[in-house]
Amino acid sequence: MLKTRVTYHPDFTIAPVDERIFGGFLEHIGRAVYEGVYEPGSAFADENGFRKDVLEAMRPLRFTAMRYPGGNFVSGYHWLDGVGPKAARPVVRDLAWQSLEPNQFGTDEFIKMSKMMQWTPMLTVNLGTGTPEEARNWVEYCNSPAGTRYSSLRAANGSNEPFGVKLWCLGNEMDGPWQLGHVPAEQYAILAQQAAKLMKDTDPSLELVVCGSCTPDLPTYMEWDRTVLEYIGPY
Repeated sequence: MLKTRVTYHPDFTIAPVDERIFGGFLEHIGRAVYEGVYEPGSAFADENGFRKDVLEAMRPLRFTAMRYPGGNFVSGYHWLDGVGPKAARPVVRDLAWQSLEPNQFGTDEFIKMSKMMQWTPMLTVNLGTGTPEEARNWVEYCNSPAGTRYSSLRAANGSNEPFGVKLWCLGNEMDGPWQLGHVPAEQYAILAQQAAKLMKDTDPSLELVVCGSCTPDLPTYMEWDRTVLEYIGPY
């Protein structure tokens, strides 16, 4: 394997670095969420069920942004399953990691944790088994003033004020054949453009992140990026 050496020197500054590059990634996989940052039955949990010891251990890492809820998990995730009264949330089978998802930790819990930890929340919409309309509805839930269908649902769930989530990913690793809903670049670009249009019509201030090539091992490496960006670049 070829090795590359990179040297950083303050006298050769090219441009500022976006602080969000020093962010993190929280996915419903293994013990990352349940028994990780969230475990209501633990002696170390706070009133929200958040693991105080885990979060305190994370603070020195000084994450800026935090991406949620995946990862491969998101391509089978429907955000409505993870909001509302916990007793009414469904247990569903997660096909990405072949696990059971109890949906006890969802949008409202993640936003509350992000505020506690001073993270910039970065939500990823489901463009695997989900639809552009579902993505748009999630934006309304998070960012619109109470008074419409999904923003009023947020208010009924305890958050009258909008969350103001500005950073959104349009799916996850959609170039990978392992991904639920994987399609060729042309088809993904159309789906992502449809979602982007609906999402930005709901909140024009959004910043959207498109799926690029996720590994050089795929035969579509970089060609995927060109195809997608030529189509959806204006968004």
